[in-house]
Amino acid sequence: MGLRMMAAAALVAFPLAAGAQTLRVGLIAQDMGTTDPHRASATQDKAPLSWAHDALVRFPPGSADPARLEPDLAEGFTRSPDGLTYTFRLRQGVRFHDGSPLEGEDVVFSLRRAADPARSAFSSDYAPVAAVELVDPMTVRVTLREAVAGALGLFANYHGGMIVSRRADAGGFQQGTGPFRMERAAGGQARMVAFDGHWRGRPAIRAIDLRFITSDATRELAYTAGELDLIIGRREQRWVERMRALPNTAVEVFGPGEFRTILISSRSAPLNDPRVRRAVQHAIDPGAIARFVGLDVATPWASPVPPGYLGATQEVPRFAPDPTRARALLAEAGHRDGVAIRAVVSSNSAQLPIMEVVQAQLRRAGIRLEMDVVEHATYHARIRQDLSQITFYGAARYPVADSYLGQFYHSRSAPGRPTMSLNFAHCDAADAEIDAARAEPDEARQMALWAAAQRKILEAGCSVPLYDLLQVWVRRANVNLGYRLEGSLNLGPPVTQATRIE
Repeated sequence: MGLRMMAAAALVAFPLAAGAQTLRVGLIAQDMGTTDPHRASATQDKAPLSWAHDALVRFPPGSADPARLEPDLAEGFTRSPDGLTYTFRLRQGVRFHDGSPLEGEDVVFSLRRAADPARSAFSSDYAPVAAVELVDPMTVRVTLREAVAGALGLFANYHGGMIVSRRADAGGFQQGTGPFRMERAAGGQARMVAFDGHWRGRPAIRAIDLRFITSDATRELAYTAGELDLIIGRREQRWVERMRALPNTAVEVFGPGEFRTILISSRSAPLNDPRVRRAVQHAIDPGAIARFVGLDVATPWASPVPPGYLGATQEVPRFAPDPTRARALLAEAGHRDGVAIRAVVSSNSAQLPIMEVVQAQLRRAGIRLEMDVVEHATYHARIRQDLSQITFYGAARYPVADSYLGQFYHSRSAPGRPTMSLNFAHCDAADAEIDAARAEPDEARQMALWAAAQRKILEAGCSVPLYDLLQVWVRRANVNLGYRLEGSLNLGPPVTQATRIE
C-alpha cells in the first residue's frame, strides 16, 4: 500500500489522547543532540530544552517579539540610564527539579557559564559582559563593557539565557526550573515528565514523549496513523494545504522565519558599477518568488532586516520589478548587450529551485547568471572564499536589527576580514549608522539610526531582500497550547503548564 493510501486509511480512526495527558512529539533528527541548554544550537534540541528551563525574563508564550519581554525568574529588574548595568531581583519560592531553591548564586553561575567558550555554544553573545555579581542572596547585577542593542535578550529564555542549577552542574548534568524535566534521552527517543513543583503551577500535561524521525514522509505517516500529536512539518505550500485538509488537525505557521536574501557583491566587474547593481534590483521580482514558494509559508519583505525584528522598517526604497528599466541601466553603464555574473549555488531543494527562478528573471533583463551548482557544504565554503558575485542566503537571528545589520551589512563582516561573518556584498554603506545605533541608549534615536541604515543599504545596491520562510508545525486539534502561537525563537511551540490535551 502506498503512503497516501496508508495515510487515508489511518484517518478514519485518529485515536484521541484525551485523559492520557501524554504529548507525543515528532522532531527532525536522528537523536537528541544535547541535554545542555547552553550547547543547544541544533533545531531538535532548542524547543524541548526550552520546556525544561526558565530564564530571568521570557518571551510570552507564543511571541518572539523582543519588545514584549517580561519578568520570569526575576520578579523585576532595573537598567541604568547608560544601558550598561542591569540589576535583577529574583522571585522567591522557585525550585529546581530536584527541589533545591533557586538562589542568586545559580544565576551568577549560569550567566558566567553561558559566557564560557568551553561550556557554551553561545559564548560570543556574552563577550560584552564585563561582570556578573551577587549583590545579595536574591539580587544579581550584570555590567556590560559597552551598550548592546537588545541587551535584555541576553537574559531571556533563549540560548545562553537559560538558568541551570550550579549544584547539578557540578554533578555533570544540567537541571532547570521549567514545567518539565528531562527524564531520559537515547536511541532516537526522549521522555520528559511534568515538574509538579513548578512555580507557575502544576502542568496539565503529565509527560512528553519525543521521537526523532529524519524522514518527512515517515514523520507524517506516524502522525496520520495516530502515533504523534505534534510534529514539525514541511515548509511547503502544497504540504501545508494538504495537512489543513485533514480532520482534527491544526497547522501552525509562525515566525521567526529564515529570511532569504540575494546579496550583491560590489568587489568585481560588472557589479562594481552601482548602475549594474541597481539593474539586478529591478530585474528580480521578490513577490513572484514568494508566490512560487507559497504565500502561506513565505512572507515577501522589502527591507534588509527581517519582519518582526526590533527596528525593522518597511519605509525603504522600493525597486519595482522592471526588466526594461534594468536593461536601460545596463546600457547606461556601457553594457548594451547585457552582462554575465556568476553565483555559487547549493544543490539542496531549499535553494536551487529559487535560484533557477532568479536566473530566469535576470535573463529577461539581459543579465546572464552562470550558476556553479555544488553540494551544500561546498557552497558554504566557496561563498566564504568570495567566489560568488551574488549569494542567496537564508538565516534567522535574535530578532533585533543589529544582529542582522552587523553580520550581513557591516564592512567588518565581509570575506577576507579577520572578523568576517556574512557580508558577501562587501557592503559598507551604513557602517556609521550601525555602529551608532549599537551604542545609542535612547530607543527612539536607535530606531531612527536603524531605519537610516536599512535605507542606505538598499540605495547602495547591496542586496535584494526576498521573503521570510516561516516555521511550520502540525498538531491535533485537541491539543490546546494555552496561548495563540505567533512566534517562537526556540523554533517550536512552547509547551507550558497551561498546555493540555482535551
